[in-house]
Amino acid sequence: MSEAPLDTTTSTQATVVPPTAQRNSGLLSTGVGRNLGLVVALVVLCIVGAVTAGDTFATGPNVLTILRLAATIGVVSIGMTFVITGGGIDLSVGAILALSSVWATTLATQQMADSYGWIVMASTALLVGAACGLVNGILVAYGKIVPFIATLAMLAAARGLAETISDRRTQIVANNSFVDFFGGSLIGVPVLVWIFLLVAAAGWVVLNRTTFGRRTFAVGGNAEAARLAGIKVQRHTAALYVLAGLCCGIAAVMLMARTTTGSSTHGQFYELDAIAAVVIGGTLLSGGRGTIVGTVFGVLIFSTLNNVFTLNNLSISAQSVAKGVIIVIAVLLQQRLASRTTSS
Repeated sequence: MSEAPLDTTTSTQATVVPPTAQRNSGLLSTGVGRNLGLVVALVVLCIVGAVTAGDTFATGPNVLTILRLAATIGVVSIGMTFVITGGGIDLSVGAILALSSVWATTLATQQMADSYGWIVMASTALLVGAACGLVNGILVAYGKIVPFIATLAMLAAARGLAETISDRRTQIVANNSFVDFFGGSLIGVPVLVWIFLLVAAAGWVVLNRTTFGRRTFAVGGNAEAARLAGIKVQRHTAALYVLAGLCCGIAAVMLMARTTTGSSTHGQFYELDAIAAVVIGGTLLSGGRGTIVGTVFGVLIFSTLNNVFTLNNLSISAQSVAKGVIIVIAVLLQQRLASRTTSS
C-alpha cells in the first residue's frame, strides 16, 4: 500500500510568525533592545525629576551626588552580576561590606596605615571581603549548601563579627591621606565614580571577552553540561563568590572614604538593592545570562529614583514600594521574553 502524502499546510501555517512580531520579539530579546529600554526609563525618570524638583534636580552638583551614591552599590552590583549569571545568589554582600569596613578601621590597622600608608587600610578591606567570599564559595561549591542558605549564614556571621570587633561603635577614619585620596576628585569627577567606572569596565571585559566569562555563562546555563565539557564547575563557582567578596571590599573602601567611618551598620539592605539592580538590568535570576551594562543602568535608575523621591520629600517607605513594583515588573518582563524566545 502507498502511504498518503502528508498534509503540511496546517503545521506550516501554525508556525508562521508575522515578520513584524518577529522583529519586535527579536529586538526585545537582544541586549541592545533591553539596554535601550533602560535608557528610556532613565530618561523618563530624569524628566520627572526635572519637572517635580525644578532647578534643584538638573544641576551639576546633584548629578554628581547621584553618581557618588550610585558608585558604592554599583561596585557591589557588579560582583552580584557574576554570581547570579553563574547560577547563584549572595545575600551577604552588605554584611561583608560592613565587616570589611570595621576591620580596616580598627585602631591597630590605622596605626599601621600611619606608618606604611593608606594602602594598608585598603588592602585589609579587600582581603577581608575576598576571604568572606571564599568561605561562601567553599560552602556552596564544595559543601553543596544551597547558595541562599550559605550566604544567609554569612550575612548573620559577618554582621555579628563586625559588631563584636567594633563593640557596636562607629570607628572614625583618622588617616587623612586615605580620605584625601578616595574622597577627592579627578577632572571634576569624584574618585569614587572613577572607581565604579573602572570596576564596571573590568567586569564587562572579564564577562564578555575572557574564558572566565564564557565559563560563567556555561555554568549558570547548565552546570552539568559545563562539567561534561571539561569546566571545573566547583572551582569556578567558588571563584565567583571570591570575586563578589572582593567587590564588597572595594565598596567598603569607597564607603569608608565617603562617610569617614567604619561601622557594623554599613551596607544594610545592600543585598536587596544589588539584586534589584542586577534584575532590572536584564540578568536572569536563573543564571546563564548576564549583562554588566544593564547592571550599571539598573544602579543609575534606582539611584535617580531615590534622588527624585528625596528632593520631593517622599518617605523611604514610598521608595521601597516603588522599588518592589519595579522589581516585579522586571521579573514579569523577563519571564515573558524568555517564553517568547523558547516558543520561537
